[in-house]
Amino acid sequence: MAVPLRILLLLFLSIPFSESKSNLSFDYYKRSCPNFEKIVRETITTKQMSNPATAAGTLRLFFHDCMVEGCDASVFISSNSFNTAERDADVNLSLSGDGYEVVVKAKTTLELTCPKVVSCADILAVATRDLVTMVGGPYYKIRLGRKDGLVSKASRVEGNLPRSNMSITQVIKLFASKGFSVQEMVALTGGHTIGFSHCIEFSDRLFSYSKKQATDPELNSKFAAGLRNICANHTIDKTMSAFNDVFTPGKFDNMYFKNLPRGLGLLAYDHALVKDPRTKPFVELYATNQTVFFQDFSLAMQKLSIHGIKTAINGEVRNRCDQFNSIQT
Repeated sequence: MAVPLRILLLLFLSIPFSESKSNLSFDYYKRSCPNFEKIVRETITTKQMSNPATAAGTLRLFFHDCMVEGCDASVFISSNSFNTAERDADVNLSLSGDGYEVVVKAKTTLELTCPKVVSCADILAVATRDLVTMVGGPYYKIRLGRKDGLVSKASRVEGNLPRSNMSITQVIKLFASKGFSVQEMVALTGGHTIGFSHCIEFSDRLFSYSKKQATDPELNSKFAAGLRNICANHTIDKTMSAFNDVFTPGKFDNMYFKNLPRGLGLLAYDHALVKDPRTKPFVELYATNQTVFFQDFSLAMQKLSIHGIKTAINGEVRNRCDQFNSIQT
């Protein structure tokens, strides 16, 4: 009998890590900064209550950070005259300012409480988990002790993040190159249950689908009409956007997966998930069983959170999240 993926991942997460991962632990800051998680929790609560888009923005920021150079807060580095950093790569220009701000606020408070101890990478990992939980998603434990990376280059971003115009095969290959299975890919994509996408990412499905049909016929007709109205001026206003989940956009649940068979998937990639035989079984599973989705999402996020982590050998604890402690690129 085949062992379910989540059972294998549970076994994987329960054994000690080798090499750099062995430096991580659940109680890493127990003595050096005992109020670390409390400070992060208070910061994200205040921010989320004042701006409900913070959770989705921070989750996307975490994903974009971890997929390029690993989970090392390299996406926070500001560009200068010598280096164009990750955050200025075209695919990262639409990242939410709320995600950056909530981590920087927590870092500022932590530097007053326990200076030069907590990395921006660890703050981002915990802030993401707590925000997901705050909007109804699952709680999962996170190993701590990551260091902040010493490299941040826009030129290294392309090819490491999925694009809205990629085929399912291309996205599967991208995730596989980083050690993720198809099921883990689908579980992580469930993060689309909160947040929004800019019209430019799906406008071709509305206005230029083919020579015979302007709109993708597999889009729900009423949904498509509403999107055309929302995105009518998308070529002029690049900020125009729509919720990924039209029913419960602010709640982390499995509605995203329920929407896909109804023609309510916003991106072409979303819609393809329910069509491709490699991904369709997992979409159907998560649509009917939120508990399983939460379990698999948690395990996939735990795995993502240790991807490409840095230690004291190849990282540092930055004094500020947006710049290296010394002049490095």
